[in-house]
Amino acid sequence: MQGHAAEARVTAPPPPSEAELIQQVKKGNQQAFAQLYQQHIKRVYALCLRLAADTTQAEDVSQEVFVQLWQKIHSFDGKAQFSTWLHRVTSNIAISHLRKQKNWLQRVVSSEEQGMEHEQVAQCQELNGLDKLIVRLPERARQVFVLHAVEGYRHEEIAKIMNMAVGSSKSQYHRARGLLKEWYEHE
Repeated sequence: MQGHAAEARVTAPPPPSEAELIQQVKKGNQQAFAQLYQQHIKRVYALCLRLAADTTQAEDVSQEVFVQLWQKIHSFDGKAQFSTWLHRVTSNIAISHLRKQKNWLQRVVSSEEQGMEHEQVAQCQELNGLDKLIVRLPERARQVFVLHAVEGYRHEEIAKIMNMAVGSSKSQYHRARGLLKEWYEHE
């Protein structure tokens, strides 16, 4: 009897692949969606936190990403890796969310906006190293830097996503790099 129990444990089916989970989610399987959520929430939240520099907004945007994912999973065609597609969706939702904020235009115009204050960064245990410096960047510079340097978007794509000129994207990126270099040297 004990030998059969050991065999049963050994022959248990492997967990479903990501592709299998996606197919199950497309059929409305909530358990598969929960597994997909668990596999990707940390990366989605990290991207949202880098873009928003605010833990509450990052949580809200992360939640919105997964609501949209549930509703629009059928648009994933499998031509790209799921994680690549999800990060593009996350970036677009995060930028859109930030645009909708009441004071978004005012924050964009104010070049002195410095993201999270030092005290907020110190309290945010999800961040370390470069991320602690990134969230201190002015909002536009931070968003461009994250999209270009971290997520690999081209300046032409960033300009389209953020509704700005390509030159502005490049300028914000170089501004962010300069500030990060300066802060890194003084930390």
